[in-house]
Amino acid sequence: MVNTALLYSTTSAEDRREIMASLLFASVPVHGHLTPLLPLARALVERGDHVRFLTGARFRDVVAAAGAEHVPLPADADFDDRRIGDRFPGREGLSPVKAIAHDIEHVFVRPGASQFAAIQHLLEDEPADAIVVDPTFAAGALLVELPPAERPPVIVGGALPLNLPEPGLAPFGLGLPPRHGVSGAIRNHALHALTDRLFAPVNAAGREIGRRALGAEPRFPVMDWMRHADAIAQLAVESFEYPRPATDARVVFIGPASVSDARVHSRPEWWPDLDGARPVIHVTQGTLANDDLGDLVLPTIEAFADSDALVVVATGGVPVSSLGALPENVRVAEFLPYDELLPLTTVMISNGGYGGAQFALRHGVPLVVAPGQEDKIEVAARVAWSGAGVNLRRQRPAPAQLRRAVDRVLQDPSYRRAAERIGADIAAAPGASGFAALVDILIAERTLAGATG
Repeated sequence: MVNTALLYSTTSAEDRREIMASLLFASVPVHGHLTPLLPLARALVERGDHVRFLTGARFRDVVAAAGAEHVPLPADADFDDRRIGDRFPGREGLSPVKAIAHDIEHVFVRPGASQFAAIQHLLEDEPADAIVVDPTFAAGALLVELPPAERPPVIVGGALPLNLPEPGLAPFGLGLPPRHGVSGAIRNHALHALTDRLFAPVNAAGREIGRRALGAEPRFPVMDWMRHADAIAQLAVESFEYPRPATDARVVFIGPASVSDARVHSRPEWWPDLDGARPVIHVTQGTLANDDLGDLVLPTIEAFADSDALVVVATGGVPVSSLGALPENVRVAEFLPYDELLPLTTVMISNGGYGGAQFALRHGVPLVVAPGQEDKIEVAARVAWSGAGVNLRRQRPAPAQLRRAVDRVLQDPSYRRAAERIGADIAAAPGASGFAALVDILIAERTLAGATG
């Protein structure tokens, strides 16, 4: 493990000029995977490092706003995540677990060879002192197959729930909390046997791209590549992740680094209504899984139409007019400044986005989660396991189910206490500056190893 105390240290501006580094970030073209990495890139840019960011073409402007140099992914590895079904129609109608298997194989693993070729080209153009990748960027699995002397340190920017198979844990994607002892061993063994068959095409695809890119059979399964990275900088705190005492991976919890910029998402005209006179229930389906607001937003509005609470809706870009006529107690905007809204929020209802959940927890707000697909079922499981909220275990809950869940959270103060405890841990975490210190540690270790090797 990295000495986390070092992550809180500072370096003088003069020293930073002397150790200015070249960093290469890489992310799949998915909003929720890219945006948590931008504050990390910005922190390195602000101290004088040169940062290139390989990701989807549509993210050019947000990457540039972080001060990094945008590099577009090759066309065959790029897609528009807002219309992912157009590019990958085979995912429609699948169960949550089968949808995860499909997405891992087709959306994330198979583009790996093309991603790897793009990285190799960039490294030939300008060597990098370290490479930072999101957990689903399959070229990371290929990079760590190379001997350390032939590549820069590889750091995973943990923008998703931590996926490191360990004893006591069920397979990722099932949304099951840890279970130890004999019963846990029996459960986990049976589930791993089942998912090994389900994910067999994923591992076959990993071997295929490995042979294509490296000319050799990969040494380990693509689903298990992260433990071989030089470090995992998890954008969460330990109190929101399952204990993993057996892990041999180098995991550093730096906490979520994203902030909600009020200059981008300004206060709507109804903001003075949030005066503390009424409890505030905030609901959102995020920015991607919002093509059908009937999943969560509309049932929430219906559930609390006759209540004393204010229901505050963020549509994530969907026009407000699409909601039609609304009850008196509903306030709507496409986007909202979360760092100003959440201190005024009593309960947040979401579909389980990792970043959104941690925005709430940063401010000690308990959650009710109706998980969608992808990693959201794992986020919902962690919310329940940590005691910070209720997992409804369904994507489209009925209004009555939402009402009961929110009443449960409001009536039991343990949920808010758990959320506040996690929020205190987030406040104490090193964040982006700690990530920059971790980068320096890894670069220094590699430099020392080269000098003594």
